[in-house]
Amino acid sequence: MPEGGTPEPNSPHGIPDPKSPHRTSRTKLPVRNLPNQTPKHRTPQSKLLNTDPPKPNSQLGTARNKLPARNPANQTPLRWSGVMAVLGCPPSPAASHPSLPPSLQVMLVGDSGVGKTCLLVRFKDGAFLAGSFISTVGIDFRNKVLTVDGVKVKLQIWDTAGQERFRSVTHAYYRDAHALLLLYDVTNKASFDNIQAWLTEIHEYAQQDVVLMLLGNKVDSAQDRVVKREDGEKLAKEYGVPFMETSAKSGLNVELAFTAIAKELKHRSMKLPNEPKFKLHDYVKKEVRGSGCCRS
Repeated sequence: MPEGGTPEPNSPHGIPDPKSPHRTSRTKLPVRNLPNQTPKHRTPQSKLLNTDPPKPNSQLGTARNKLPARNPANQTPLRWSGVMAVLGCPPSPAASHPSLPPSLQVMLVGDSGVGKTCLLVRFKDGAFLAGSFISTVGIDFRNKVLTVDGVKVKLQIWDTAGQERFRSVTHAYYRDAHALLLLYDVTNKASFDNIQAWLTEIHEYAQQDVVLMLLGNKVDSAQDRVVKREDGEKLAKEYGVPFMETSAKSGLNVELAFTAIAKELKHRSMKLPNEPKFKLHDYVKKEVRGSGCCRS
């Protein structure tokens, strides 16, 4: 309808006549294209895809010709550290050394109830398992990564059952162990007397160059102590192994014991020519003497 509200001429019911000059431009609909008709305002799909190869003188062809060839077989590939340096990323403060194994196996062995599991939990989680005693069944293990002299060392620590019925299971793991921590309970004389039997078993089933350390655990129970420190030192000297006393409850020397093992294994694996030989016995004696009774 016009602006005045009067119906358009030739429109009896107010419906605009298609042939009327008063028909607005809004009603002029374009004719739809047929399915087989190519619209004039569209570019053919073949030109959009541009499947023709680039001309030699074109910019695209020139850019492609300037691309460097892939690394030949005799060319050293770009290392990840080099990529990180180009990107401006700072190097990691500690990284694993290629000569180190993916993980170093450390076994905790000794009589049942000497505190092997508590020692492992203290080292791994920094907590103490208080409450009723539950024996380990078979083999259990946990992982922890230490930074030793700027190198990451991953320890896989195996907690073994001390009961006689699980000894056959324990024997199967001796050959793969890189280090052994042999524990006795300073409040249990029988566990100390059985150390010689454990050492005989270790020499029979473990590797000849396995790292071995003797630990007298539960020194926090001073009122119940029945094994003197001097007795443990004498036995360790007899078999030529380093010795220290520990406490899973207070954390005394727990971190030191595993760190000393990790240092020894790291130095054995890397074998740097200009680096002085690491002496585990001297390191343990120095650290224990310097820590006194308050190291955790």
